[in-house]
Amino acid sequence: MEVLARFDAYQRRHRWAGLPLAVIYKFYDDQAAYLAALLTYYGFLSLFPLLLFLVAVLSSVLSGSPHLQQAVLNSALSEFPVIGDQIGQNIHSFHGSTIAVVVGVIGSLYGALNVAQAAQQALNKIFAVPRHARPDPFRSRVKGLKFLTLLALGLCVITAVSTVTEWATGLFGARLQVGVRIAAELLGVGLYAALLIGTYRLLTRRRLPLRVMYGPALGAACAWQGLLWGGTYYVGHVLKGTTATYGLFGIVLGLLAWIYLGALVYVFAAEITAVRWMRLWPRSLLSPFTDRVHLSAGDQRAYRSYATTESFKGFEKITVHFDPPPHADTVGHDEPEPGDRGPDGRS
Repeated sequence: MEVLARFDAYQRRHRWAGLPLAVIYKFYDDQAAYLAALLTYYGFLSLFPLLLFLVAVLSSVLSGSPHLQQAVLNSALSEFPVIGDQIGQNIHSFHGSTIAVVVGVIGSLYGALNVAQAAQQALNKIFAVPRHARPDPFRSRVKGLKFLTLLALGLCVITAVSTVTEWATGLFGARLQVGVRIAAELLGVGLYAALLIGTYRLLTRRRLPLRVMYGPALGAACAWQGLLWGGTYYVGHVLKGTTATYGLFGIVLGLLAWIYLGALVYVFAAEITAVRWMRLWPRSLLSPFTDRVHLSAGDQRAYRSYATTESFKGFEKITVHFDPPPHADTVGHDEPEPGDRGPDGRS
């Protein structure tokens, strides 16, 4: 117990140790892995028909310029490495098909709107938005359409950057090509970070300051870029040369894993932002495991926020009081801060 007490005291005094621990604890408290799984389910339902619809539309719009059509399609599908390559290789089988457009519109709208709903639910829970302050079913779907519009615009910008990069690399020598690609990757990371910040501010009923968002957003953008590279490697080295049956299961499982990892990155970046913004650290080392612990100020702020998040009515008042813990261990001893309040301002 002495070792635990020393480590607990150390992580409370040092931000670099206490903040990550608080993020992990809040991730556990929010059951964020299940929130990411819900995003994965609806993302899986919407991704393939959405890409099918995208390919059909681009094929029709750019039918007069085959080279430009292929360049744009390759750039757009490269953002979805696990399934994009498969669609690109079989594009002739549904080239501009009316059935593809119909299936794409219906499937993508159903799945994408539910992705937006799942993202709103996850972010409102993570940022401790009370239920009565969340948008009603109609307004939440309107906000979901705005979310999808923002994603579509972001994909168009990223596709344009990828297309210009492919065009530019063909004009320069080998050394300049490397520089162009590095610049394009850095620009892509910046665009991903901006898109992430935009979705957080759009979907959350909180005024989140940029100063607590740009760091997690940049980290998440770098992680997303790593997932794109990992997906490309998976297709090029794991699925290459497999049989049709194994390849089909490999694509499905790989796509699910890729979407889930992307959802985890999205949710985890939100958890970091929430912990920084609501000052939910330092946490007591043993608070998730036992009641025999003195709660830190960060623990009390966190538990107050969890309680007030579940209020259904604006006139519903929730007060949280902490009794002395029963036979508390010496680990995690911390006196509560006087006048400490949760993110909603209630004691």
